[in-house]
Amino acid sequence: MKHSSILCSLVLILTLSCNPKSDGSSELFGPTWELEYMSGPRIAFDGLFPNKKPQISFDQESSKVMGNDSCNGYSADYTLDANTISFGEPGPTTMMFCGGGERQFLTMMQKIDGFALEEGKLNLLIGEVPMMRFIKVEP
Repeated sequence: MKHSSILCSLVLILTLSCNPKSDGSSELFGPTWELEYMSGPRIAFDGLFPNKKPQISFDQESSKVMGNDSCNGYSADYTLDANTISFGEPGPTTMMFCGGGERQFLTMMQKIDGFALEEGKLNLLIGEVPMMRFIKVEP
């Protein structure tokens, strides 16, 4: 009896160790992510984005992100490696001014160096500190 439980434990350990762990980056692709929290600015989140919250979508083939910064559309290159991510300078955006939240959002994106996916939410990190949190939304 004892030998069979040891054998079962060994089989389980071998099975788990043979399956490569995913970094979760595949979950980035497909959905549109909407900002629900941003750390840093001294203005309340709803004050920064009173009418519309920023959104981001990841295109795996082109290594670009696109979305809106709550006011204007934007796109940028990104580099992804395991759980690290960096964003390039945002490309052409429309030029409407909507109160400054959009500049806060794009400035923060430039500082991001990592990500974590937890319970269906996307956290963009500086070091290990979550600076921006996104939820999945219907496009």
